[in-house]
Amino acid sequence: MFKHRFWWSLVLSVPVVIFSPMVADLLGYHLPQFPGSDWISPVLGTVIFVYGGAPFLKGGLSELKSRQPGMMLLIAMAITVAFFASLVTSLGVGGFELDFWWELALLVTIMLLGHWMEMRALGAASSALDALAELLPDEAEKIPDDGGAPVEVPIAELAVGDTVLVRSGARVPADGQIIQGSAAFDESMITGESQAVERGTGDTVVAGTVATDNTVRVRINAVGADTALAGIQRMVADAQGSSSRAQALADRAAALLFWFALGAGIITAIVWTALGTPDEAVVRTVTVLVIACPHALGLAIPLVIALSTERAAKAGVLIKDRLALERMRTVDVVLFDKTGTLTEGAHAVTGTAPAPGTSEAQLLGLAAAAEADSEHPVARAIVFAAAHHPEASVLGLRGTDFSSAAGRGVRATVDGTEVMVGGPNMLRELGLSMPDQVQADVDGWVQRGAGVLHVLRDGQVIGALALEDRVRPESRATVKALQDRGVKVALITGDATQVAQTVGRELGIDEVFAEVLPQDKDTKVTALQSRGLSVAMVGDGVNDAPALTRAEVGIAIGAGTDVAMESAGVVLAGSDPRAVLSMIELSRVSYRKMIQNLVWAAGYNVISVPLAAGVLAPIGFVLSPAVGAVLMSLSTIVVALNAQLLRRIDLDPSRLATISDQDRRTAEREALPSIL
Repeated sequence: MFKHRFWWSLVLSVPVVIFSPMVADLLGYHLPQFPGSDWISPVLGTVIFVYGGAPFLKGGLSELKSRQPGMMLLIAMAITVAFFASLVTSLGVGGFELDFWWELALLVTIMLLGHWMEMRALGAASSALDALAELLPDEAEKIPDDGGAPVEVPIAELAVGDTVLVRSGARVPADGQIIQGSAAFDESMITGESQAVERGTGDTVVAGTVATDNTVRVRINAVGADTALAGIQRMVADAQGSSSRAQALADRAAALLFWFALGAGIITAIVWTALGTPDEAVVRTVTVLVIACPHALGLAIPLVIALSTERAAKAGVLIKDRLALERMRTVDVVLFDKTGTLTEGAHAVTGTAPAPGTSEAQLLGLAAAAEADSEHPVARAIVFAAAHHPEASVLGLRGTDFSSAAGRGVRATVDGTEVMVGGPNMLRELGLSMPDQVQADVDGWVQRGAGVLHVLRDGQVIGALALEDRVRPESRATVKALQDRGVKVALITGDATQVAQTVGRELGIDEVFAEVLPQDKDTKVTALQSRGLSVAMVGDGVNDAPALTRAEVGIAIGAGTDVAMESAGVVLAGSDPRAVLSMIELSRVSYRKMIQNLVWAAGYNVISVPLAAGVLAPIGFVLSPAVGAVLMSLSTIVVALNAQLLRRIDLDPSRLATISDQDRRTAEREALPSIL
């Protein structure tokens, strides 16, 4: 609606401005003269007032009925006064020189543009997500229940429990779980991460992502409104509908400005009439009421919020609640959940301790061969480590006769020998002990909270492996950058104290809460708040949801659960914790722009209205209607340009928190045990 009314009003405004005597006098050109030329501005100006001004007139009437004057009533008052003053002048009634047709046209056009820009900017994130939804395939290859050949069906016909075939280069038609095969998936449209992610049997895949190299079979577990894309779209819709204290401030400012302008107009009329110049009283009063219209104030806050929301969406930050954006600049402490937030949430081999006579390559190769048929996350971590070890990966070891025992470990036959991999329970049951050389490493691992698996060949211990939830390299940079900004960092986890303390020391975290039960996480947030601290909570799990809600700002990692995302005010599309810094940066810059625009917009009106009323008339200075109208339009341009400067902010997390070379090398060393 605003778009269509803006373009029509803009087209009609051009001849109105050109044929305005006030503009011609101001710019010093002669008006084109032909029969009916004097009525071009009045006729087209009336059309603009009725058609383009309709939303403001209706909004102003609504505010008047509710006795809550605000932005719409102020705009409606200004354009109505400008219309009737110009109409009286055009009809030659009273001999007034109040040709405001051009100002009326520009006033309506500018306000329509402002509202259109706000709606378009607020819809930018939604439009981008709608585009993602459009990337979904129209059809899917459904595998019949009898296991026959795949059949192409519209994705609208897919149901939970159906199995589909996703070929190399094809998009996943709906959220589901891989039941056969593995492939590298391009998930950049969801997470913003350009590198393809390996997904195998048992892993979850999201609608819209692309299988880049292999064909997989996927069992559908969510369709339609239940998919991740649909959930993200709902979050953006919530953001568009959420209110803001800053916007409320602008509305209050508009209400005060309405009474200010109305009072100034009444006083102006009374004073100039008392001075014996009723004609001047009318001119001054009309000028006051027209230039009091909040061109700039109407754009000051909405435009900043709209651009901030758009910039955040492009940076992979989805703002569900605008209040979260405003509060983020005042946060005193960021409370991170450990697993899946500061750490990767998956096991990784972080240490190897081969016994004398066994090489590291043999230890990893034999363990991986024994674990190859296991779907346990620990087994996958060992297989991954062996596959990336330059020597173990070329041994070509294969296991047969695989079997597992819950809580103890696995066994398999590898090159004619029996290989077993398991924890301390397995050693106790077999009555075995670790070689001294291995035990020293194991003691160190246990002390820092790492999990330990022992590897046996033909009943003899040949070494041990340490497995831990690896710290993200981005986490170190995030903690340091936050502390450099004066923001404290705290860690909360249900893990054992020694594990939490190890991570805390490694990252230099200010405070650690360990062994916290899920239902108690929000009480820790309350404890921090009771110290007078403003808390931002970052988490990804179901057990983080209450704490996310309790905190001043709840931030969910996009790779987390639906419950966590629904409970948070902000969702990070990827898993990079450095995006928290993007939020702080955006919050501080956008708040600064809001204040700048409010000061400029309100300050202009506070100064220009008295001048238009003639307070300096005794010294010979009177603000003419033409100059007042021009200055009003210029104030709007200043506010709009100032808000547009938000597009220049760099929200790249890698710039705000740079990973040091040492941290990068550490991450590579932990990812590839071969160079430990």
